[in-house]
Amino acid sequence: MHRLFLSLILLTLSVTSAWAAGINNIRISQTNQDTRLVFDLKGETSYTSFKLDQPDRIVIDLKKTKQWSIIKLPDFAGTPIKNIRYAQKENDILRVVLDLAAAREYKTQLLSPTGSHPHRLIIDLSTKTFPIAKKPTKKIDKPKVIKKVKKTIKPQPRRDIVIAIDAGHGGKDTGAIGKRGTKEKDIVLAIARKLAKLVNKEPGMRAYLTRNSDIFISLRGRIKRARKQKADMFISIHADAFHRREAKGASVFVLSERGASSEAAQMLADKENAADLVGGISIDDKDDDLALVLLDLSQTASLVASTEVAETVLSGLKRVGNTHKKHVESAAFVVLKSPDIPSILVETAFISNPAEEKKLRSSSHQNKLALAMMSGIRNYFQRNPPLGTQTAQKHIVSRGDTLSTIAQRYQVKLAELKSNNGLTHDVLKIGDVLFIP
Repeated sequence: MHRLFLSLILLTLSVTSAWAAGINNIRISQTNQDTRLVFDLKGETSYTSFKLDQPDRIVIDLKKTKQWSIIKLPDFAGTPIKNIRYAQKENDILRVVLDLAAAREYKTQLLSPTGSHPHRLIIDLSTKTFPIAKKPTKKIDKPKVIKKVKKTIKPQPRRDIVIAIDAGHGGKDTGAIGKRGTKEKDIVLAIARKLAKLVNKEPGMRAYLTRNSDIFISLRGRIKRARKQKADMFISIHADAFHRREAKGASVFVLSERGASSEAAQMLADKENAADLVGGISIDDKDDDLALVLLDLSQTASLVASTEVAETVLSGLKRVGNTHKKHVESAAFVVLKSPDIPSILVETAFISNPAEEKKLRSSSHQNKLALAMMSGIRNYFQRNPPLGTQTAQKHIVSRGDTLSTIAQRYQVKLAELKSNNGLTHDVLKIGDVLFIP
């Protein structure tokens, strides 16, 4: 018994030490010559790093690293760094992305613990930017007089935020069927139409229904339709079913990491058909390593956005009725596999539950479900309006927010933030709405 207990302790210690690496803190210092970032690490690790442009980024992959806690970011004001993002990847890799204001030369090094200092990763950024190569000009004996023509640049018209609403199943695919003969395909289409009306009433938004009638569309066909419309968000609506009739409650799903990885692999295998896939960037002319990085970064950003809107939608559904789980779930649903469109799947209720089937047939309950989803969509885009859209950027104050942290998050000056909102003090209340300059 004592030997077993000792073995369990040793096993626990070995597992803990194996994944001890992580980031405890990030420090930043600025001189006339360069900017230095110091990552204080929880343990020994190894890493790889590389640069990307358009936009300019430095990507660092920390190997055998798990990040369990939120990293407190330093103030980037006056530095070439705009923001630092990070995400836990498969194979126990922590990916850290440095968003830069312009291209920078950089050097990295790992330092072992000394005195009170832990393991550290140092990133030094040079202040000079990379010069743009100019073509050599031919010598001209006689200078030519060139008349300057004034070009008037027309401002680009603001576009609407496009919400792709996908009513599940359809046509020959009825979906789940309730005890009273209620077909899932009919219920979700009714909810989708109600949600589309709410979206179209919202200033600066436009709804697109992947199907507006009882027709069958393949799963990947739904994604293609959304991408053709250049959708900013994809929301798929379903009604769950289970062999136990007492199962109840709504659920909200985002794509699992396993699903994202399998999709990336499939796209890499068929790059010729994946042109203009990642935010307008074609991957068909990139080598496999770069294409995979582009897909990975796009999927990471899309999943972060999907999770944020999913959590808001789930909160709204909790006010309507029961939820099957208290948190957002993840699964490898095909309709969630677009790497460049934030996507969520909503299971509105269990149609196999007679009580919930009755509610799903009710027009008033369908309206409540649509309103809950609309609330999540609205809140997300108020915080994160896409470039070139009509929606003014807003921030809803939550617990722990301060004016300085909000200004840092949106990369705006504190004085401008206060002036834009007519604030003469620094006191904020939870629920306050701030307009971002």
